[in-house]
Amino acid sequence: MDFMQILTIVIPSAILTATPLIFTALGGVFCERSGVVNIGLEGLMVVGAFSAAVFTYFFEQHGLGAASPWLALLIAALLGGVFSIIHAVASISFRAEQVVSGVAINFLASGLCLFLVKLIFDGKGQTPYIAHRIDKIDIPVLHDIPVVGPLLFSNVTYISYIAVIISFVVWYVIYKTPFGLRLRSVGEHPQAADTLGINVSKTRYIAVILSGIFGGLGGGVYLVTIASNYSVSTIAGQGFLAIAAMIFGKWHPVGAMGAALFFGLAQSLSITGQQVPVLNHLPDVFLLIAPYVITILALAGFVGRADAPKASGIPYIKGKR
Repeated sequence: MDFMQILTIVIPSAILTATPLIFTALGGVFCERSGVVNIGLEGLMVVGAFSAAVFTYFFEQHGLGAASPWLALLIAALLGGVFSIIHAVASISFRAEQVVSGVAINFLASGLCLFLVKLIFDGKGQTPYIAHRIDKIDIPVLHDIPVVGPLLFSNVTYISYIAVIISFVVWYVIYKTPFGLRLRSVGEHPQAADTLGINVSKTRYIAVILSGIFGGLGGGVYLVTIASNYSVSTIAGQGFLAIAAMIFGKWHPVGAMGAALFFGLAQSLSITGQQVPVLNHLPDVFLLIAPYVITILALAGFVGRADAPKASGIPYIKGKR
């Protein structure tokens, strides 16, 4: 197997595994840019994955066929946004410790979704496998481009390209629109923003709900492109990898996307390693822990050079300096 063949295995897999991380990391960027820390991205992905599994299966039973996973993704995003309101109320209205609230969201999501699976599917611990996924395809014409085509336009999903496009849309929204300016000002200096007439609580609520929408979408994408059914172990650390991608990307949408692709590459090596020369001689456990070890090394090397929004994690009390 030559080097090009190795790349045609690893790169498309990296893009696929990075896609859920991109969506979820973008949600984290919205939330933390407003000054709210959201450790609950893992739980939001759990809600999204559960919703995508249940509703894809439901739509399939009602004859919607290939449209089922796409419709389920919309519901996963919606329910992720609704679920994130819990974190918004706790951290913004009640000024609870945001890290604790996020951890509670993770536990609540896992327990609630497992309970609902058992309730809906007669005591079973997982949902049935869905028949219709968002499958990998070759992009017409583009996959025939020499060198680039087999790497970037073969054996990929349309949702991966949507994730990349949305990353640039989010960059435009945060850095080029009045809403983005208000969002960043609330995250940097909420007292000054309030003085200028910006509703700090409302802006933060919107940001947290957006993080829920993107987190739910990320979990849903993971389900309909990779997992195919939901169980308690379906989302295992993906949300925390998304948080790491957000930090590694310096709280910037495009940076978060790039970091998610980097972590997606690390994950793809753990999946495709048995097909790659040299890597196939390593013990399986080394490949399984590789994404998390690489994440730790990347953050240890770069997080110190990144500056979080100055008001991140600090509840805002009107009139208090």
